Amino acid sequence: MIPLSSEFKLLKKHSTSTRRIIVLNKTDLASPSQVKQWMDYFEGQDDIAFRVNSHNRDNIKEFLTFLQARVRELINTGYSRHTTTLMLVGIPNVGKSALANSLHLIGRINAAEKGRLKHAAVTPQPGETKNISSFKIASHPNIYVLDTPGILPPNIPDAELCCKLALTGAIQDCLDGEVELAQYFLAILTTSDEFKKWAKLGGIEKDMLVVTATDDELDLEKTQKMKHRVTDHTQDFIVNNVRKTLYHCISSFSGNLDEENSLLHLIEVEYANLAEAFHLSSEAVDDLPMVASKLLNLYRTGRLGHYSVDSVPSKHW
Repeated sequence: MIPLSSEFKLLKKHSTSTRRIIVLNKTDLASPSQVKQWMDYFEGQDDIAFRVNSHNRDNIKEFLTFLQARVRELINTGYSRHTTTLMLVGIPNVGKSALANSLHLIGRINAAEKGRLKHAAVTPQPGETKNISSFKIASHPNIYVLDTPGILPPNIPDAELCCKLALTGAIQDCLDGEVELAQYFLAILTTSDEFKKWAKLGGIEKDMLVVTATDDELDLEKTQKMKHRVTDHTQDFIVNNVRKTLYHCISSFSGNLDEENSLLHLIEVEYANLAEAFHLSSEAVDDLPMVASKLLNLYRTGRLGHYSVDSVPSKHW
């Protein structure tokens, strides 16, 4: 979660706080305590904010009820008549299309007149939305939401900001480099407390990573399926091995993580051990890109813990 790094500052200059709602999407991937800190922060800034998980139906119902209440307030004060249009605006890949789909689906379920069900394309890659699309999300009063393409400033001069945007999928990995990006994530994980949750996972299950291709009882198809299973990094036992590997690397490290050289050394150790945890071939010329790709995928799907990459400004506390 990157509430500040993902903010489009030009938009903030052109919208009043009473008609602008900050949506903290993908909160299921962030620490609940950190989400609360961010909600408190925005409240302290006199901003209207709402935490959202676009894949949680109850949460979407709650958000839609909140939006309807805000629209009724606007109608009562003369800002809106009959139909209100909301625009989803933000950087690429923050879940605008998924949110539009969910609001439209929930609104359609509760509507007296169903109308045609629409669906915006959703992919893990940034830049999928190319056009502005309208979705009806409520009646009495009528409310429409506009799904829009992601927007970014013309240039991003800050290297750390670029890493944060790439890490969360707002810009393509190739613009920052997958290996460097995975190293950046490992630095975040290593200096957090998330890895401590994996202390009780036990030892590495190396025996589950063995495939006997010469076993006469296995035909070729079964052997291929087994090979696919042990190289599919999304399998639970591989994910657990990755967690165990990271826990053992970090907890057994005796260096000072406040020193950059020590942190970089630990990250190198983690990379070397992760290649085995992901069951990459020992004959591979360069494991780093493959380790990086698999590691980033597990992070982005919430399999390696919950993080808020942005820190709440200290002056708030």
